[in-house]
Amino acid sequence: MLIRIDADSTRPLYEQVASSVRADILAGRLVPGDRLPTAREVAEALDINLHTVLRAYQQLRDERLVDLRRGRGAAVSASAAPLAGLAGDVTDLVRRAASLGISPVTLAAIITETES
Repeated sequence: MLIRIDADSTRPLYEQVASSVRADILAGRLVPGDRLPTAREVAEALDINLHTVLRAYQQLRDERLVDLRRGRGAAVSASAAPLAGLAGDVTDLVRRAASLGISPVTLAAIITETES
């Protein structure tokens, strides 16, 4: 598993870490039960603050994608399994929106509003 961040991005680092893990789950590179590297390992590898990684892991926990266990670390949760199945649907939706001239930002807003 390779967590990627862009130091030049305006997105907060914790969001980038969470997004990288989420993308690996979506692509099927991470499956339920897979252990994530410890927050300390990620922080050292990326040269970022430990609390930044912990915040990303907590966000993923709040999304029910990761289980956090004190002393046992983080693992992909069973509730993340359906996410991998959505990858094709999401790709199709993004392509369809692009063909209609709808930007990714607008599409995200539509999805967010639909969720409410």
